Amino acid sequence: MSLHEIIDFHTHPFLDAGQNICAHIVRDTMTTDEIKPYFESLGISRICGSVIYSFLRQLEIGCSSFDPFRRLNDAALELRERLGDFYIPGFHVNPNFHEESCREIERMASLGVKLVGELVPYLHGWDDFACDSFSEIVDEIERHGMILNVHTMSEDSLDKMVMEHPNTTIVAAHPGDFGAFTRQMNRMEMSQNYYVDLSGTGLFRYGLLREGIDRFGADRFLFGSDYPICTPPVFIGGVLYDPLITEDERELILAGNAKRLLGI
Repeated sequence: MSLHEIIDFHTHPFLDAGQNICAHIVRDTMTTDEIKPYFESLGISRICGSVIYSFLRQLEIGCSSFDPFRRLNDAALELRERLGDFYIPGFHVNPNFHEESCREIERMASLGVKLVGELVPYLHGWDDFACDSFSEIVDEIERHGMILNVHTMSEDSLDKMVMEHPNTTIVAAHPGDFGAFTRQMNRMEMSQNYYVDLSGTGLFRYGLLREGIDRFGADRFLFGSDYPICTPPVFIGGVLYDPLITEDERELILAGNAKRLLGI
């Protein structure tokens, strides 16, 4: 077990099997009650993130109203009740439902929720980070002092959104491979408030994290796993046993940066 505190900034916990997005679901028999003991056995003290589900892919009810997203957000609140301080909920907004999203920001702010996302547009019927509707939603997110966690896609529109909202705290998911990480670093230059969580692809490339730290400092990167899509021990090892990373840098990445952004 690591001697460092670890906060997993990027997870998608679930209340039931239908919300478990593990690709190898037949082998993932973990229940909601087993999530916390599993993470704690790895030395992870807290997890963050949204409850996610692809209504479009599963053709459950489509995206004709905001109701499915509100249900996911309600599930995140229920998980907070069940898991306590261990779980920091993220919630969904959707530019196809501008007014409803702004009301949801108000509701979540009143309940002490500070994290928006991870938002995964391609699962939820939109793809333009720079559209007017989403821009206004981002304005509300910034006004409430919230953190926006987004899945990295639609690179050009993401660039535009970052440039137009330099004061919004944005955490982009997944460093990506060489080309994608180059785009990530370009955006880090655009805004001092743009961070990258280390979940998903990219961290397995030797030297990638060292390059990012050398250019922007260790305080711009956060530990994340993308559980249950990905397995957390891989990402723990990618930070904890990287010989290019110092102990002070590990401390920031594994928990310090998340605590600072979340105010915990």
